[in-house]
Amino acid sequence: MILPSAGLAFAALLRNKMRSALTMLGIVIGVGAVVMMQSMGGGATEYVSEAISGLGSNMLIIIPGTPRGLGQMTTGVPLFTLGDVDAIRHQARDVALVSAAGQRVERVVYGGRNRSSAVAGLMPEYFQIRAWSVSSGRLFTQEEERQGASVCVVGQTVVDDLYLGQSPIGRDLRVRDKTCRIIGVMESRGASAGMDQDDVVFMPYSSFSRRLVGNDRISAIMASAASADRIDEAKAQIVEILHRRRHIAQGDDDNFAVRDPRDLQAVFQSVMGMLTTLLAGVAAVSLVVGGIGIMNIMLVSVTERTREIGVRLAIGARSRDVLTQFLVEATTLSAVGGVVGVGLGLAGAWGVARGIHVPFVVPAVSTAVAFAVSILVGIGFGVWPARKAARLNPLAALRFE
Repeated sequence: MILPSAGLAFAALLRNKMRSALTMLGIVIGVGAVVMMQSMGGGATEYVSEAISGLGSNMLIIIPGTPRGLGQMTTGVPLFTLGDVDAIRHQARDVALVSAAGQRVERVVYGGRNRSSAVAGLMPEYFQIRAWSVSSGRLFTQEEERQGASVCVVGQTVVDDLYLGQSPIGRDLRVRDKTCRIIGVMESRGASAGMDQDDVVFMPYSSFSRRLVGNDRISAIMASAASADRIDEAKAQIVEILHRRRHIAQGDDDNFAVRDPRDLQAVFQSVMGMLTTLLAGVAAVSLVVGGIGIMNIMLVSVTERTREIGVRLAIGARSRDVLTQFLVEATTLSAVGGVVGVGLGLAGAWGVARGIHVPFVVPAVSTAVAFAVSILVGIGFGVWPARKAARLNPLAALRFE
């Protein structure tokens, strides 16, 4: 029964191709927008997850200041000291590695070429925390850190721009008015969260603090938990140590924060989930508009085909046969619109993903739900016109002009 009705439905729709296409437009836009929003939301979430996981396994970031909201910290609080780093290193049982960290943007010069790059002062443990090694040369050692040696390791962007792709190992690089000897080139990591990770110069923290900053105060501490299941214990131990060293009484606000990349990822996923759902909900309004369009056109179709309905009823067709035919026509309109909408939504998401360099994600569940909803819209808004057609009086329908 359904297949013959589907054949009749397609024939009726093809008789008015332009009208059928315009009727489906609301469904196409609604389904396409929902699929595209879900795909882009999934791609953005995956992109940020990859960026956060690229920071290093089990990593913790300790920064001075009192948290005042997402990404906001108070200023004017005491920075950390080398004593804080040593205390965490020796007293936090579940902390495997710890490094002081500082960074500023400086003008770096080689010969007649120069550029502004991020210059970071670090301890050798930092590279283990980030699981980052060199592509050529070597990293600086603990001995060079203790001595404050004038050595540095550079990223590939600095090499390409200042040394024109030639090996810089053993050559000098001037940072502001100080000179360091390049001993290694870092593995290329490309861009992450919109920043070029290869546009960097790494120096021993002792050399960085003494020669560029002028003091040994530390603006950030990087640490790594002994294992993934010990991150919470490591955080608690760091907090306890810094409470004691910074003389924070019980009940007082902390003047530092221990950041776990998992927290940032969870917050981002929550925000993206709400935003994507909101945008998809707005886009879904088009489905309702499309359903109203289908109902309107089907009512017009009932009026136009009143004599045809009368003839079918007169030669033995039952009311439920007529109801089924018109209901299938409405469902076919919405189903075809759903298929086209899914295709356009995925194509649009793919194009945007390539344009902004984020992963393209096919939201399988959301796509299936959007298509199913489009069919339900066709059924829901097609019931009234179908019932109206099925309840026509055969004699009145035959006399209709």
